Amino acid sequence: MLKQNIKLLLFLLVIACLFSLTSFAGASTEPAAAEAAVAAQSSMPWWAWPLILFVVTFVLGIVAVLGGVGGGVLFVPIIGGFFPFHIDFVRGAGLLVALAGALAAGPGLLKKGMADLRLAIPVALIASSCAIVGAMIGLALPAKIVNIALGGTILGIVAIMLMAKKSEFPEVPRPDNLSSALRIAGVYYEPSLGQNVNWQIHRTPQGLATFIIIGVMAGMFGLGAGWANVPVLNLMMGAPLKVSVATSKFLLSITDTSAAWIYINNGAVLPMMVVPSIIGIMLGSIVGVKILAKTKPAAIRYMVIGLLLFAGLRALLKGLGIWN
Repeated sequence: MLKQNIKLLLFLLVIACLFSLTSFAGASTEPAAAEAAVAAQSSMPWWAWPLILFVVTFVLGIVAVLGGVGGGVLFVPIIGGFFPFHIDFVRGAGLLVALAGALAAGPGLLKKGMADLRLAIPVALIASSCAIVGAMIGLALPAKIVNIALGGTILGIVAIMLMAKKSEFPEVPRPDNLSSALRIAGVYYEPSLGQNVNWQIHRTPQGLATFIIIGVMAGMFGLGAGWANVPVLNLMMGAPLKVSVATSKFLLSITDTSAAWIYINNGAVLPMMVVPSIIGIMLGSIVGVKILAKTKPAAIRYMVIGLLLFAGLRALLKGLGIWN
């Protein structure tokens, strides 16, 4: 009951904040004017788009859970490619969609000891700072350039998903000097083994350097960064898979917050997009969790890859002016 009340309170706070943000002074883009522009580009009434957006994001929420990916990485290329919204508003909404999911999951993951603060804090400092830079770069670039870069990035994510392997318990012979100095190590209970698992990491400088790139990309494209966080934490730095996934989810609540404020301050947030998207993604995620046990993960994974491949090609061709 308490968990449901917390989620409801978070929900109401997000909605209230989003509607209040439309009155920000000094914003470079007026949300009301953007809503009118969307209505002008379509023969449908303005209220039809939030309704369609809710249905689409509800489906995306289910698919994201079944495919083991974050909602943001599906949201931005699909909504940006097939809805009449400017790419800046899509990226701003994508960050808030990813942020809502991270805020809902983060406290529980910390309470269970899965997400590790000592691992998350140095990574979050780097990634969130770079996400701010990425957001400013993304808003300064022309929409065509952003679409081309977004399409290329999505196709790169597809390649990573096809080639990347996972390791439940990576072997780390000994920690490096930096991780020892920061005391990044821990222990968590693994139900499948029935015992506590001690873990440590290595290649910390290389991992932290990689998060510079991940942070810039997260802010620039509004994708979140779970698709990149987990391979780096798990395969490069040697954290167990469950710790990597949980810490990655917690990281999004910090990284995406930093980037989201840049979009908010520039007026690149539309309540008519963000509110139905967050509601749809969160409700879809709840349904996805319930049907996860009845599906074949491999089939869903390839469906997600196919969906991302199509959306990435659409964004790339749209940026090149071939498919408008």
